[in-house]
Amino acid sequence: MSGLNYYNPRVLFPFLIIFSFLGHMHTQAQEKFVSVYGKDIIYNGKPLLLKGINLGNWLEPEGYMFKFKKASSTRLINEVISELLGPEKANRFWETFRNRYITNEDIAFIKNSGLNSIRIPFDYRLFISESHPGINYDTGFKLLDRVIDWCKENNIWVILDLHCAPGGQTGDNIDNGWGYPFLFESTSSQQLTADLWKKIADHYKNEPAVIGYDLLNEPIAPYFKTEKLNKQLEPVYKKIISAIREVDKNHIVFLGGAQWDSNFKVFGKPFDSKSVYTFHKYWSDTTQSVIQEYVDFRNKNNVPVWLGESGENTDKWISSFKNLLEKNNIGWCFWPYKKLDSSRGMISINIPADYDSVITFEESPRTSFEEIRKAMPSNQVIKKSLEGFLENIKFNNCAVNKGYLKALGLKSK
Repeated sequence: MSGLNYYNPRVLFPFLIIFSFLGHMHTQAQEKFVSVYGKDIIYNGKPLLLKGINLGNWLEPEGYMFKFKKASSTRLINEVISELLGPEKANRFWETFRNRYITNEDIAFIKNSGLNSIRIPFDYRLFISESHPGINYDTGFKLLDRVIDWCKENNIWVILDLHCAPGGQTGDNIDNGWGYPFLFESTSSQQLTADLWKKIADHYKNEPAVIGYDLLNEPIAPYFKTEKLNKQLEPVYKKIISAIREVDKNHIVFLGGAQWDSNFKVFGKPFDSKSVYTFHKYWSDTTQSVIQEYVDFRNKNNVPVWLGESGENTDKWISSFKNLLEKNNIGWCFWPYKKLDSSRGMISINIPADYDSVITFEESPRTSFEEIRKAMPSNQVIKKSLEGFLENIKFNNCAVNKGYLKALGLKSK
């Protein structure tokens, strides 16, 4: 009987070579990106324990890091700066701030200290306008592209964190919103958020330095009707992830629990094959009981968990909690990298001369134009203090907190 002998090795050999080559190419493509396997985040087929720091206050300024008490969110800080400088000079202030607060020197320092990753919190307003949908800004991509290039030079991985989502996902100052998590009651805000993540994912879909996307920072603060709002969280996540997967199947998505990323009871069965569940912990004990529910969630669902934020505490506490996390094979990303006049971060910014006048102005009543005029420092004081602030945020003008680095098990020079 004539015809092809399917069992002839001489016939099968060329096909085996082709299949082997294609399989090798597929493996290479997969290993290009950080991924997940079971309970582990992996790279090149091996578990990867993330050790990182948050670049907080850079692309989503927070008032307490400016030593402000009333102006707690970005828009309120900008109100203070705009009242002091006027809109044109305020815009220049923020442009200089963004260009100096994080530079290649900062990223190199982070790498040389022994960390392998950073988390970048950002405000959606760097990309789009909620008030005028359809208007796109390229500021966000310019800033992120630049820092990602520095991270590639220094072999640092990046996690992108939407700290401030359209509508507001938290309902507190940290989302730079309007005091309520309107995102979960607004289909237009949800669509805008999904569209933004799709745009970001499309931009970075082939960038292996980016580990993935932390979709919503600390959604749904505990002050609201959480029983109602918590039910909306996972459906919003599914909507966002669906949009991302239309353009990007390479990157991890990070899903934070409700109530400061602490409540995992809102989650059902995992629904994306490249998901990591992230929790935040501040000012707690450093005992196993504090993290046991997240360990149990990991074991039950066979998914990785990751500490996306912690810190703002003593060096002793930092060291104890870091050791607890590593004992449980949980990667971490402490908060923050840099802060004004503080030992509770890797870097401390020196207080500029006359800055106390800025703080006094911020704390003064400013509900009327008469009150603003009455509280206003002199032009000379404003110029000296704010120019000094912008000078002091440069890496070479900052102080290294060696105790904090030691607490994290890092090198200090």
